[in-house]
Amino acid sequence: MRSDSVTKGIRQAPHRSLLNALGYTKEEQNRPLIGVVSSYNEIVPGHMNLDKIVDAVKIGVAMAGGTPIVFPAIAVCDGITMGHAGMKYSLATRDLICDSTECMAMAHGFDALVMVPNCDKNVPGLLMAAARLNIPTIFVSGGPMLAGRVKGEKRSLSSLFEAVGACAAGTMSEAEVEEFEEKACPTCGSCSGMYTANSMNCLTEALGMGLRGNGTIPAVYSKRLRLAKEAGMKIMELLEKNIRPKDIMNAKAFENALVVDMALGCSTNSMLHLPAIAHEAGVALDLDMANRISAKTPNLCHLAPAGHTYMEDLDEAGGVYAVMNELHKIGLLHTDTITVTGKTTGENIAGCENKDSLVIRPIENPYSKTGGIAVLTGSLAPDSAVVKRSAVAEEMMVHEGPARVFDCEEDAISAIMGGGIKSGDVVVIRYEGPKGGPGMREMLGPTSAIAGMGLGSSVALITDGRFSGASRGASIGHVSPEAAVGGPIALVEEGDLIKINIPENTLDLAISEEEMEKRKAEWKPREAKITTGYLARYASLVTSGNTGAILK
Repeated sequence: MRSDSVTKGIRQAPHRSLLNALGYTKEEQNRPLIGVVSSYNEIVPGHMNLDKIVDAVKIGVAMAGGTPIVFPAIAVCDGITMGHAGMKYSLATRDLICDSTECMAMAHGFDALVMVPNCDKNVPGLLMAAARLNIPTIFVSGGPMLAGRVKGEKRSLSSLFEAVGACAAGTMSEAEVEEFEEKACPTCGSCSGMYTANSMNCLTEALGMGLRGNGTIPAVYSKRLRLAKEAGMKIMELLEKNIRPKDIMNAKAFENALVVDMALGCSTNSMLHLPAIAHEAGVALDLDMANRISAKTPNLCHLAPAGHTYMEDLDEAGGVYAVMNELHKIGLLHTDTITVTGKTTGENIAGCENKDSLVIRPIENPYSKTGGIAVLTGSLAPDSAVVKRSAVAEEMMVHEGPARVFDCEEDAISAIMGGGIKSGDVVVIRYEGPKGGPGMREMLGPTSAIAGMGLGSSVALITDGRFSGASRGASIGHVSPEAAVGGPIALVEEGDLIKINIPENTLDLAISEEEMEKRKAEWKPREAKITTGYLARYASLVTSGNTGAILK
């Protein structure tokens, strides 16, 4: 046992003395030490209930003969950081979460880990740590928020962001916005649509690192506490059988995750996080693979913001396993992969029926024959760009329009809210990539303003930053190479024609090669916006969005 280095032998007498100081009995010290990584805090709505989840995990661990020991992981709320300098820190915390968890687990000799994340960067950050540490690990999230209700209709956080745009356009009053404000987020939990947090918690099931319901059981349901106790008990079985994250998160498991990603219509942020997790697991995952899998994977779900169903509806319909069982009907999954249940994927999903064909389309009647995410390439994005195809209006799947160029998110929002963007325009927001931001900010503010002002089916937005899972419309992000390193997006000028063809996976700047070379020769790097602190260090180490924005 790894904990023997802390608890066994005469030389460990000082160590045991410190464990005595913590109140641990000899019996507890002689059991396996199970680290419980708690992302609890009082600023993230998806994390305010994690103290109760952690307590339930501890009960499960103790019931099965282990000694649970809690230590923390940081978390930021993407919604609260949206639209200001705070968002620069969001993606950057993913690596802090991974690194600090590695430090705590290695420093204290834990035998196994139970990860308790919920919101955007904690799930991928802790999955990265699990792969890096490769000691028995299981995940149990805090669960999704229930949808709000405004005027009898289910609503969510993205509805509120769009309401702000509608108010600017004069189609909604401030009083109506206030009603959304009061009702859109009615409970604790990760925001109620298929946004990044819920996408990654669902994909944790698909990878095999979480038990059934991890991604969908609402935060306020007592069933979530039972799930946490089951996870606490299950980690002892994984420890006994020595089933480790790299046994689970192999190449086949990542293919399964991509298939489920495409079927669910997950957040485009999954195209950052899955490659980063795979990198830690030693698995090659490039974005070309995402397109190959998307080409053969039907899109079965249109959860908010793509449609009018929510995570609670997906849970009632059978959850992730029901989606996987639909996909298995046409042989799209590797069913022989081992999971944290101790069983294979095939054994897990057997008999998991689709209970609501309005929430999960049957495999023979999908929303589309191809997946919910598309990776685009072309003269504007030689390496790649990413779009949530399932949330794009049909009339915007192919679009040509003049570039409206902005060098930061704030300037773009001012133009949109001020009525400066017209039907047909292509808004370009650059110098917001991993290095250029730094931190690759999410652009929910601009996309929601466009939708709220009634331009969602006529205006596209392109950025080297990224999008919240709550964004919808022709929102194309992760443009690589980014502007800060001289990518073509840095060379776009006001009025240039941009051509978007999502069915053909292309994104082009319609200027001649000669003009492109001329602009390249004249381009000069911008001075770094931030030169001290963590973000300066992050900017110096981070790679492009097409590689998962990993640190090297």
